[in-house]
Amino acid sequence: MNDAPSPFNLKTINAKKKQLAWGDVPPIYQLTSNALSDLESILTHGFESAYRQILDRNSWNLSLLKAYQNEKGDIVVKHKPKIALQHVYTKHDYELHCFPVMNGEKLAVTLHKHPRCPFIHWVPETMQMLFRINAIVSFIIFSYKKGDQADLALIRFAHNKTMELIDILTESFEVVDVIGYNIAQFCQEIGHRSQVEK
Repeated sequence: MNDAPSPFNLKTINAKKKQLAWGDVPPIYQLTSNALSDLESILTHGFESAYRQILDRNSWNLSLLKAYQNEKGDIVVKHKPKIALQHVYTKHDYELHCFPVMNGEKLAVTLHKHPRCPFIHWVPETMQMLFRINAIVSFIIFSYKKGDQADLALIRFAHNKTMELIDILTESFEVVDVIGYNIAQFCQEIGHRSQVEK
């Protein structure tokens, strides 16, 4: 395990995979790796994303949060917006969903300028899914059956990156609940089920 690539460096993991696969990298690996490359730059890419949108304080209900501008012109809030997060797995993909919390309830409906909603506009169709990792569920199952060190490192990288992005959210938001298995827990469950089936 000493020569296992670092789970924190996607470039190193991909190079190790090419080496182990003699240059013949499976499409399922490439799909997941490409999705993680996009995820790695979610805060630095110029394109708009739901993740970046909810972090934009100009989209927050500033009066509800008792906001003010400091001497640098930055928006500071006395009360962090309350949200709940949910790890969602489809047949092939992983998604992180966000729900504003109002009066202790998760919101899954469209709201515009509601005085108690932490966002000025909440549109679940465009804002609820913060990001997706394509093909990772299929990739995890594939890796448990016939994966190598690079495959496992890519899964660890995916887990670490999603947890890092959740940590960034906790700096700006009061995350009142996180529902579902994170990627590491999902892998443990897959491992447990495969042991039971043997």
